[in-house]
Amino acid sequence: MRIPRNGRFALLSGALAAVLVAAGIAITGSAEAATTLGASAAQTGRYFGVATSAFRLSDTNYMTILNREFNSIVAENDMKWDATEPQQGRFNYTNGDRLVSHAQSRGMTVRGHTLLWHAQQPSWAQGLSGSALRNAAINHVTQVATHFRGKIHSWDVVNEAFADGGSGGRRDSNLQRTGNDWIEAAFRAARTADPGAKLCYNDYNTDGINAKSTGIYNMVRDFKSRGVPIDCVGLQSHLGTTLDSTYQQNIQRFADLGVDVQITELDVQQGGNQANIYASVTRACMAVARCTGITVWGLRDPESWRTGANPLLFDGNGNKKAAYTAVLNALNAGGPTTPGSPSPSASSQPPAPGGCSAGVTLNSWNGGYTATIRVTAGSGALNGWTVGVIIPSGGAVTSAWNAKNTGTTGQVTFRNVSYNGQVPAGGYTEFGFQGTGTGPTATPSCTA
Repeated sequence: MRIPRNGRFALLSGALAAVLVAAGIAITGSAEAATTLGASAAQTGRYFGVATSAFRLSDTNYMTILNREFNSIVAENDMKWDATEPQQGRFNYTNGDRLVSHAQSRGMTVRGHTLLWHAQQPSWAQGLSGSALRNAAINHVTQVATHFRGKIHSWDVVNEAFADGGSGGRRDSNLQRTGNDWIEAAFRAARTADPGAKLCYNDYNTDGINAKSTGIYNMVRDFKSRGVPIDCVGLQSHLGTTLDSTYQQNIQRFADLGVDVQITELDVQQGGNQANIYASVTRACMAVARCTGITVWGLRDPESWRTGANPLLFDGNGNKKAAYTAVLNALNAGGPTTPGSPSPSASSQPPAPGGCSAGVTLNSWNGGYTATIRVTAGSGALNGWTVGVIIPSGGAVTSAWNAKNTGTTGQVTFRNVSYNGQVPAGGYTEFGFQGTGTGPTATPSCTA
């Protein structure tokens, strides 16, 4: 979030957990260390993203770093309610579209942030209540998610709906006062509008096992038991100078409910522990297969919403800080592959000596699917790759990430982007795409 909150870090006290992951994690990615955050995360099917804004697209130094380092972006403010529907029923997607277009041109995924939140509502929504507000909120979810349909990896459908303190209950807000089922209604509307996107609940001060995170846990468990469409939980992780010792345990318990976990807004107050905390968070995510990605909430220190805390991975001149190196090393240490990544049983061709092979895994629903393609190097390193995929008749590719596609129907060609073309011998990288119709069944071709 961009707006500071009083008491935000009240639950972050406690001794720093020196080691969150036991030694000896199996390396499931490439045989050589990747040199950028996005490429290293992609080795295990994860993303590493950054919060940004459309006006940053003209900042050359900033965009050089963003394009080099990250394989995912999220709009810091450009997709929130006040930005996308400044007047009731009149929508403005200009800046959100600019960010999506840039991401697509670079083969990046996009997190959608956020459909409903008690803050940063347009003034007209603040003046509504009851059924008028409920109808307006659900219409907003439907319209925005429909506009970006097929272009968003994960939506923060609802943001910060739980109260701080020891109750574990809901936050009092104009949205909560429309009825306790408003969160469920928002998730159901989002699924209908954009069935291919992961639907997330996102909140802060949930970085360990505490009353607030347990309240959210109980909601997710209830939703899963009743078939309410929820796919992931976002832990914001705006951290101070310590990290809760139950951080990884908290991630694991949500994953055990059958949802993904995403670290959505990571930043860490600068101090002697900054690099260690960044590394510990990264290792904790890497240790849990269903922790599918990490997003840092800003790129360079002076641009952070936490004025004076210098909580990011790059300084004001764009130089890498010690925290950057700590994160990169933790990503390159590897961990279990995220769910949905191709398994040995996935359709694939045998690796060609000195060449490459490709395998596909599908996540399908009625009328559409997402496909994850793993590109594996043979006995020689790759310096660029091309994958051919046959899209069944009647279907089409609607978006792609971590690759650039030529064509959308029939024989579609995907090529590496800047950060994942180099794959060491025996290593692999992954990309994905979303499509309509039924997914590809033929083994993809791969050429180096």
